[in-house]
Amino acid sequence: MLFSKLLPKEGNFFELFNQHADCIVQAAQAFEKLVANYADPLLRDKYNHEVDRAERAADKVTHEVSRLIHTTFITPIDREQIHALINIMDDVADLLQDSAETMALYDVHHMTSEMVRLTDLSVKCCERVQAAVKLLGRIGDQAVAEQALKVCAEIDELESDANRVMRSAMSQLFRHEPDVRELIKLRAIYELLETVTDRCEDVANQIEGIVLENS
Repeated sequence: MLFSKLLPKEGNFFELFNQHADCIVQAAQAFEKLVANYADPLLRDKYNHEVDRAERAADKVTHEVSRLIHTTFITPIDREQIHALINIMDDVADLLQDSAETMALYDVHHMTSEMVRLTDLSVKCCERVQAAVKLLGRIGDQAVAEQALKVCAEIDELESDANRVMRSAMSQLFRHEPDVRELIKLRAIYELLETVTDRCEDVANQIEGIVLENS
């Protein structure tokens, strides 16, 4: 028994990364449906719960990765890289939940075109994160490594698009929104959604580092 505990073990980190990325996409797509159906209270509540459910599932994966980091003798990539990647990914899931909760807490009454656009970019970023993460287990193949770097570059471009939308949204908000309370509410939502894309870019940067160091 003692001997078996001392044998090298390699936790299934890549599969857990994939599971977490799937949860992120589920949360993002549920949030997108929440925005699209915001006028319907029943659907709004339904999709809020779906975002929460996906975020809780992501938390469980994060905790499992943290446990494995401390119990696995041999890891496929550096422990610090594993820890940093899963925590940044978890930030994405948390921010999507925060966005949904903030809409409910602030009693936002309508979706703006800028909010819809930022949501769309957030979903696309999350889907590209999922695609990049799924390549991590095969980055020993040079073609796969190059594909992962390409996907990361696409995330960077989407994040830049979100920055431009954010600047335009803030300009429109401060120029044309007469209700100060509504302005504060919408600003908070815009900032959260833009931060989703920022964190996706952070994931991409982390993945780039892993690819360059391990491929």
